[in-house]
Amino acid sequence: MRYQKLGNTGLFVSELCLGTMTFGGEGGMWGKIGQLQQSEAEQLVGRALDAGINFIDTADVYSEGRSEEITGQALKNLKVPRENVVVATKVFGETGTAGVNSRGSSRYHIIDSVKESLRRLQLDHIDLYQLHGFDPATPIEETLRALDTLVQHGHVRYIGVSNWAAWQIAKALGISERLGLARFASLQAYYTIAGRDLERELVPMMQSEGVGLEPAGGRSAEREIRSQRAERIGRAPSGV
Repeated sequence: MRYQKLGNTGLFVSELCLGTMTFGGEGGMWGKIGQLQQSEAEQLVGRALDAGINFIDTADVYSEGRSEEITGQALKNLKVPRENVVVATKVFGETGTAGVNSRGSSRYHIIDSVKESLRRLQLDHIDLYQLHGFDPATPIEETLRALDTLVQHGHVRYIGVSNWAAWQIAKALGISERLGLARFASLQAYYTIAGRDLERELVPMMQSEGVGLEPAGGRSAEREIRSQRAERIGRAPSGV
C-alpha cells in the first residue's frame, strides 16, 4: 500500500480509503444502500487494515449513526492501536430529533454533533472532521470558528469539506488565513472515470492551495441522500 500526505499537512493516509456508508442499514434509504452489520463490517475492516489501509471514512448520518457505532466497535474489537488508523467522519446532515437546529453547519449543531460522534466511535478524538455539505444559512466564519475550537481543544485533529464548490472553499481558506483559524485540509468529492467535472475548477484550486482530494464514487447513493435532504429542507419553515 502506498501512502500520501493529506493535503498540506504532515498526516499520511493510505491511497485507498475504506468507506462505511454500507454499514448498519436496516430499512428505508439506508437499507437500500447497504446492510452490513457488526460481524460482517468487522471482517471488512480487518481485511482493509491487513491490506495496509489506514484511512476509514464515515459520517454521522450514515444509517442514522449506526455506521459510526459499528466502525468504532470494530476498531475496539480488533484491538487496533489508535495511532495506526486515521478516522474521518462528517457533520451537516439531519441528526437527533430532527429539530430545526438538528442540521447544518452552525456552531450549535457542530459542537453537539462532534460529542455524539465521539461517543458512537468510542474515541477521544477524530482525525479528520468534515462538513458534509454547504450551509447557506450559516456564515462561513461561524462554522470555521466552531471547527477551530474543536481543533484547539483536541477533539479534532484536521478539518475538511465534502460537496463544496471551488469558490466556497477558496472563500473559507481566505477567512482562515485572515483570522488565523484552522484551514481545510481536504475535499471529498465525486470523481470517477465517468464523472470528472471537478477537474475544471476544483482541482486547479486545490493544487494551488494545497488541499487534498478524497475521490468518492457511488453517485446513486449520493443522489438519494441529497434527495432526502431536499425533501427535509422543503418541509422546513421559511427562512431556515
